[in-house]
Amino acid sequence: MLWLVDHPAAFFVVTLALLIASTSLGVLIRNRLHDLTLSDRAEFDLVRNAMFTLLGLMIGFAISMAVSRYDLRKSYEEAEANAIGTEYLRLDLMPPEISAAARTLLRTYVNERLAFYRDRDPKQQENSDLETMDTMNALWAAIAPEARARQTPTTALVASGMNDVLNAEGYTLAAWRNRLPIEVWMLLMLVAAGCNFLIGFGAERLSPVTHAILPVTASLAFLLIADVEGPRNGFVRVQPVNLEDTAAAMREK
Repeated sequence: MLWLVDHPAAFFVVTLALLIASTSLGVLIRNRLHDLTLSDRAEFDLVRNAMFTLLGLMIGFAISMAVSRYDLRKSYEEAEANAIGTEYLRLDLMPPEISAAARTLLRTYVNERLAFYRDRDPKQQENSDLETMDTMNALWAAIAPEARARQTPTTALVASGMNDVLNAEGYTLAAWRNRLPIEVWMLLMLVAAGCNFLIGFGAERLSPVTHAILPVTASLAFLLIADVEGPRNGFVRVQPVNLEDTAAAMREK
């Protein structure tokens, strides 16, 4: 299930097939049973309308959750770029040899952060994460001896800025790991399948076009949710425009 959510195109195909099958199952069962009486039809319509309302509310809620996660990832990308750019300037306050070494590491670090946003291959991303961790340790090691030796407001400012840089990476990683629970997806699929089953079961005559309307619509809605909510494999992704601007500014100096 998680693999499907991380691949929205495949998720759309699987969801569409499942929902069409649910509608066909409803038609098959209806054909094997007696027609609904007027009193049965009234109760059936009440249940079907309630299910449609529930499905609409759940899809709206899921889209809201997905968009909020996407906005959070964008906010952390901006915060990360600001932290790196600010610390790059604060390194002017350190001795020249420490400043030069730390700035070289920061330029390497920002390129690694850009790779974090651009990489799609999980294995390549895992190797990049290990390299980023090594660079983060080297960044702190570059300023820590001077900060310990000269405990002044100036070195404290530089150390605080470096701490912000390292913390920003952790906040970003936590935001990318914050996904919709699989249980939410399972409930969405179950309710959508139930609605399609009720359409097939309750329709006296169902044309192919009518047959496909709800499956296609619901599958497109799930595609949108999975695309926006997934940070890496979808069509809608957080573009590191702020980090790109920061990297360009660092190369110019």
